[in-house]
Amino acid sequence: MKIKVDIKKIGVSLLTLGCFTTMQAQQDPQFTQYMYNTSNINPGYSGTRGVLNVFGMYRAQWVGLDGSPQTANISIDTPLGKNGLSGGINYTNDRIGAISENNFSVNLAYAVDLNDQYKLSFGLKATANLLNFDKDKLDIYDPSDVSFVDVNNKFSPNIGAGLYLYSEKSYLGVSVPNFMTTDRTENEGQKLMRQKMNFYLMGGYVFELNPSLKFKPAFLAKSVSGAPMQVDLTANFLIIDKFTLGASYRWDASVSALAGFQINEGLFIGYSYDADTTKLARYNSGSHEVFLRFDIFNKYNRVTTARFF
Repeated sequence: MKIKVDIKKIGVSLLTLGCFTTMQAQQDPQFTQYMYNTSNINPGYSGTRGVLNVFGMYRAQWVGLDGSPQTANISIDTPLGKNGLSGGINYTNDRIGAISENNFSVNLAYAVDLNDQYKLSFGLKATANLLNFDKDKLDIYDPSDVSFVDVNNKFSPNIGAGLYLYSEKSYLGVSVPNFMTTDRTENEGQKLMRQKMNFYLMGGYVFELNPSLKFKPAFLAKSVSGAPMQVDLTANFLIIDKFTLGASYRWDASVSALAGFQINEGLFIGYSYDADTTKLARYNSGSHEVFLRFDIFNKYNRVTTARFF
């Protein structure tokens, strides 16, 4: 008797099961175009654009692989007057296989002038996480296996902080979005997953090559106990303050192409495509990411030049 094996389904099922071992370190959702909205990983970024900023992003990872990650993010941040205070809210929905998470967070930041060019912003984050697990979405699920139990909106709180140093042409940030190490358990106390601290280091600089062309290299490094360090290296060009074209490399994971268009003074749209450089590339057709950013001018400040970050 022949047995047909669906590698795609088994791969994602094993991925999902891996998240439920006590030794597995849970990582935050990843984005290729992280430099355009850093507030979800660094609360110090909130309000640094000087306007009411509305941002939405959707990422479909490993397209064609059953149960592959899909992530949606919406954030709003704004200065709170002219005293250096800023605030923001953030919502992220992250799904992979049988697991779904909803994260709601509130950011508060305070920026101080270091000199006539640089500001340093201190940010705090409070997060509420709701975890869901649907055992019926596991392709290898055995109804007689009592070790799998549905989880519905299991709540866990967390806090985080970040520092963000920035000017009109550069930025450098360090952050820990989740200080608390929490064990996610189902109703009978069985451990499902452990939320560990994620450490981020990021930076970028804008070089003006000529009046019509700017170049910005950037990096993002992420570390979490129990998982390999992740490093993103990105190079972007800004053409006549309207078009962006670039490429990115995620160390030992993927290469990406990025593009963006400044539709008008306050509206910017961006897209990226990732191609895996690992063996997983055989089972998917890449990852797609799209975002829309809307800057609403307020009475305290205006964006007078196109910001690259």
